Amino acid sequence: MRTLPPDDPTLTLFSILREDGTADPQQDAFLPRETLLAMYAQMLRIRRIDERMLGKQRQGKVGFYGTITGQEATPVATGLSLSPEDWVFPALREAAVMLVRGFPLSTWLAQVYGNEADILKGRQMPSHQSGRAVNQVAWSSCIGPQIPQAVGAAMAAKARGDRSVSVGFMGDGATSQPDFHAAMTMAGIHRPPVVLICQNNHWSISVPTEKQTASATLAVKAHAYGLRGVRVDGNDVLAVHHVVKEAVDRARDGGGPTFIESLTYRMGPHSSSDDPTRYRSQEEVETWAKRDPIARLERYLRTAEILDDATLEGLEAGIRAELDAALAEVEELGPPARATVFEDVFAALPPHLQRQQAQFLAMPPAQLAHH
Repeated sequence: MRTLPPDDPTLTLFSILREDGTADPQQDAFLPRETLLAMYAQMLRIRRIDERMLGKQRQGKVGFYGTITGQEATPVATGLSLSPEDWVFPALREAAVMLVRGFPLSTWLAQVYGNEADILKGRQMPSHQSGRAVNQVAWSSCIGPQIPQAVGAAMAAKARGDRSVSVGFMGDGATSQPDFHAAMTMAGIHRPPVVLICQNNHWSISVPTEKQTASATLAVKAHAYGLRGVRVDGNDVLAVHHVVKEAVDRARDGGGPTFIESLTYRMGPHSSSDDPTRYRSQEEVETWAKRDPIARLERYLRTAEILDDATLEGLEAGIRAELDAALAEVEELGPPARATVFEDVFAALPPHLQRQQAQFLAMPPAQLAHH
């Protein structure tokens, strides 16, 4: 049996930010001020969006919502590491990548409401956003199918000879699924330009990570499939950015795939349908709250004199105004038009569906309500 050295990157935890707001000078990339502020602003933005939208769900205005509270570092760092031509195959907690890459907030929110501005025309669950404009693919609530899809897209890119990279996300629970095994096997054999990122937030709904695997880490599984593996502190946005960007650049230049375990924590419920107090202690939550990725970066930025109270107040005001305007716009809209029921299935609508469409559209809405 192969024995790994104790400093193997799949066993150690790569980090840059210290708890006191300083950074390891041997690891700090000394990113530009604008990049650091963008990281902070984007993490704060999705935190405020999540707070507001969970409230909307509690008010009955949307049916479902999944927050990423405590896990903002990985999607934000990933979004800032990608090129426009790259593809993203998300799981539940990576919809923020779209926003980082420039997807309009109002359109993003329209998908949560499933209304007439929803580019998916009300056909997906809330918190399952996707958009061709930013190469983000719709995902399924079934755990894991997006992982082999990411590998397959990367294999296609390699066959075409283009330079796009695919990034596939998963939670720790997905590493117990057959799709994970299939994707890792194909990635190891064919070596396409793909980066697979596992956000290990310690809980697959109510199942703790220690009941998912007997491996020392999740990252160490990369060795079994012939992949490069890295374990990174998922609450340290600088470390995640460094690791993901290095993996993306490496994949783009023909260096092959990487499997990244981003060690983080879901501070909120799994979704608006979940009560986490039934399976984990408040003490555990409070311990991880002290490692909040937003507060951690804020300490660093204040120490570096990049962020002060006035700058923070400006960021908060800008986010609040943007969110208020987007919600006011989206909440005025009605449901998708009835005619859209027949769209996006066939390139040309077959005759039998044309007849059904004509009959359907001829029926008054009141009559449809009784069918």
